[in-house]
Amino acid sequence: MSFLPSIPEILKQVLKKPATNAFPAKYLPPSITGFLTRVGEGKASIHPPIATPPAFRGQIIYDRDTCIGCKICTKVCPAHAIEFIPETKRIRIYVTQCISCSQCNDACPVNALHMSDVFLTANEDRYAESLIVE
Repeated sequence: MSFLPSIPEILKQVLKKPATNAFPAKYLPPSITGFLTRVGEGKASIHPPIATPPAFRGQIIYDRDTCIGCKICTKVCPAHAIEFIPETKRIRIYVTQCISCSQCNDACPVNALHMSDVFLTANEDRYAESLIVE
């Protein structure tokens, strides 16, 4: 009868209010993609608005005017999400490959890369313009 000590914990968990948000909408929409499109157009809102914590590592931001084309970010990226474009001496970041480790930000000598608080990056097309940062 080794399970008897766990019964109070089980009852506590069963009676406890859920800790998760009803996200992204109070009621499940017929299409999440359609719902997120309406959010982007301002026709719907996320329920409840989700605040990101300090130092959150969301979608990467690239300041191409600051970039010097040193290619250090391409070398330190463990996910190989950053591609160097020789013609422009700039980089291209594939958000779907990025693991948000922030190593590229730490390695950039001119601080051309930053992490944003954007976390809604879902798309059916992994090569959509919204998922490629240039």
